[in-house]
Amino acid sequence: MHRINFTTFLRHFRQMKPLPNEIILRPRFQRILERNKEGYLQAFEIAKQAPFLIKRVDDHVFIKFNKQEVHFWSPQLQLEITDDFDEETKLFGLFGPNPTLWTFFMFLHFGVATLFVIFGIWAYSSAALDKPYTWQVVAMCFMILFWFAFYVFGRLGKKKGRPQMNQLYDFMNGVLTKTDQDL
Repeated sequence: MHRINFTTFLRHFRQMKPLPNEIILRPRFQRILERNKEGYLQAFEIAKQAPFLIKRVDDHVFIKFNKQEVHFWSPQLQLEITDDFDEETKLFGLFGPNPTLWTFFMFLHFGVATLFVIFGIWAYSSAALDKPYTWQVVAMCFMILFWFAFYVFGRLGKKKGRPQMNQLYDFMNGVLTKTDQDL
C-alpha cells in the first residue's frame, strides 16, 4: 500500500496553478499576512465604514454593501484568515454574488441539467424503439442554449459588479494595511 506524505501533499497543493479569473465567475485570491490572525479578525470587526457591512463568524469575515448601495449583481467578499502549519497567517478571499442569487443560479443550472438528461434518455428510448426523436434532440439543444445564456448572464453580472468588487478589495487592503501599521 502506497502512503502519501502529508507535507509532500501540501507542497504539491501549494504549487497548483490557479485558474484565471477571466473564466471563473467567483474569483478567489490568497495572501500571506505578517501578523497573527486574531489581530486581523478584530480589525475587521471594528472597521466600520459606509457603505460596507461587516460580519464575522469564527475565522470568516463577510463584507457586503448596505441596502442603499446594493443592486441585483452586487458582490460580496468572503475572507477566511487562518494560521497555517508553517506558523504563517493566510488570508483566503472569495468574491461572489449574494448567496440567494448564487443559489438561484445553481438551481437553474441543476434544473436545466436534469431536463437535458431526461430529454437524452427519452431520445435514446425513442431511437431504440424506432420512433421519432427529433423533438427531444431539439429540446436538448435548447437546454445547451440555456446553459450558455446562464453563463453570459453571470459574466454580465460580474462585469456590472466589477466597480463594487474593486471597492471591496480596496476596503480590505485598507484594513489590512492599517492593522499591519498598528501592530
